Amino acid sequence: MATTDSAAQALPPREHADGIRFEGVVKRFGDNVVLRELDFAVAPGERVTLIGPSGSGKTTILRLLMTLEKVDDGVIWVNGHPLSHMKRGERLVPADDKYLHKVRGDIGMVFQQFNLFPNMSVLRNVTEAPVHVLKLSRDEANERARGLLDLVGLADKADSHPAQLSGGQQQRVAIARALAMQPKILLLDEVTSALDPELVAGVLDVLRDIANETDITMLCVTHEMGFARDVSHRVLMFDQGQIVEEGSPEKIFSEPENQRTQDFLHAVLDQH
Repeated sequence: MATTDSAAQALPPREHADGIRFEGVVKRFGDNVVLRELDFAVAPGERVTLIGPSGSGKTTILRLLMTLEKVDDGVIWVNGHPLSHMKRGERLVPADDKYLHKVRGDIGMVFQQFNLFPNMSVLRNVTEAPVHVLKLSRDEANERARGLLDLVGLADKADSHPAQLSGGQQQRVAIARALAMQPKILLLDEVTSALDPELVAGVLDVLRDIANETDITMLCVTHEMGFARDVSHRVLMFDQGQIVEEGSPEKIFSEPENQRTQDFLHAVLDQH
């Protein structure tokens, strides 16, 4: 692994910094530099949406936070703790798998593909991780799951299997499953891109409700600009692994200053 920890060793402690913070994060795939010394932060309870063309590094950010990829340089902090690194004495060194598993417990993710267990009922899909990872009793997990299925409008589908549901319903189960782990941070990766157009609105409505009714921190990658405008406190425009513009939804969507932002929004909005 090509991670260098020289920069990490010199970083000031972030014991009291909550939320998400990327400091000088570099990610390469071969000769392709996907993230270039990326610096940005998401405050606790803040909802931030990442927009930009495909290949600009947005999904890589989520995969790094889920520890599905490892940084090549720089440090990621989550809720005041280093995610990409762990402490060894006074130094920060690249994190091992055991440490990664522990610190990512505060993070939930909903993917483009629903990844439900086809042989399990909807209820069992939502309760499986709380029982085995959080060690909840089956009764407690069932109670939590039924409340979440009610939240996403699927209380009557608890005993169904994924194959009996529409794509939109499956994605809402996936959202309930992520929330069942009670994450402090919810990552959303193009959660409507695999859905038929008529199913998109229902999933976005559920996420709007979650945004309005909870203080969960949300980091979202989407091409649904109306959704980004509705739920975000802040929007970041990415291009070639760097943030080229950021601001409130009103500023980014109504008065973008950067030419790349203007061109991207024209292209995306013209498709709708």
